[in-house]
Amino acid sequence: MSQEPMSQGPKGEVLVAMSGGVDSSVAAALLQREGYDVVGVTLKLWGGESDSGCCSVSDVDDARRVADRLGIDHHVFNFADEFEQHVITPYVEDHARNLTPNPCVECNRHIKFDKLFRRADAIGFDLVATGHHARVVTDDNGIYQIARGADSAKDQSYVLHMLDQAQLARLLLPLGPMTKDKVRELAADLGLRTAEKPDSQDVCFIHSGDGRKRFLGNRIPLSPARLVDSEGTKVGDVPAVEMVTIGQRRGLNLGGDLGRRYVVNIDRAENVVTVGPLKDLMRSTQPVSEVMWTNQPVDGPLGVQCSAHGLLRHGRLIEDNLHWDKPEQKVAPGQSIVFYVGDEVVGGATAA
Repeated sequence: MSQEPMSQGPKGEVLVAMSGGVDSSVAAALLQREGYDVVGVTLKLWGGESDSGCCSVSDVDDARRVADRLGIDHHVFNFADEFEQHVITPYVEDHARNLTPNPCVECNRHIKFDKLFRRADAIGFDLVATGHHARVVTDDNGIYQIARGADSAKDQSYVLHMLDQAQLARLLLPLGPMTKDKVRELAADLGLRTAEKPDSQDVCFIHSGDGRKRFLGNRIPLSPARLVDSEGTKVGDVPAVEMVTIGQRRGLNLGGDLGRRYVVNIDRAENVVTVGPLKDLMRSTQPVSEVMWTNQPVDGPLGVQCSAHGLLRHGRLIEDNLHWDKPEQKVAPGQSIVFYVGDEVVGGATAA
């Protein structure tokens, strides 16, 4: 496949999602340089306190000032109700069921690449752009796929795996061929106030001073649980079983000389968490649900990524099970699993 060049076809109007960070700022600048009629929009998603650099109170102002610097129009769309419905509520509900949610994936699925695209349609924009580090590529038959960005350390193809052909056909990702260092260098050359702004955190609505426990505790009751070893012997306690995830090692406060221990099972009925060595997590297969493909199902070897910046695993999908080439660590239920062929996303699923 080849990268879809930004210069292909006639230039037109493009709505650029500007988060107030350096990536989306430079994305807008690059598209303007390419000859597009650029309009910036910042999404107001979270009304609570945030210090992540993604939903903080200063972000709208940063985006507006960048737009002023570039001489482009800037708007703010309030999608706070939709964000609460499609991101916050599922995030809390997943924790209550001891699933591992992916709020960035769900925000992309329901807000940035659904609600925003619908708003773009309503106001007459065919093209939408973001500052994600990924590429849109096409094959000889005009089939679109997401591919990894040039900067492997910043690649965000994982969180874009759900995009379909209609969405990819109108999406521009100008940062795909660039490294993050080059993005910051260009932002500095252009005098953009976001040039040195820190990258945002994944969970934009969790304030570092309060943490996940307080956020969840304000919305659902939290239940203490016993930690036991594989023989059922108690080895500790956790204050909230809802915050425990399969594969977790840190934050368990295990005493004694147990060595490295990981969460290998969570029994919500009894509020018991079993811990064990890494070998107790290793599996030959991984059950999945909600399988989707960018185009056609792939019946063959797949590269598989199980977290936003996780190492690539290898296997095949047979019905609703991933069969690993070699035993791999169990994936926490609820986690997004993304399928690759080479550098290109071909589909995804959810760990069951």
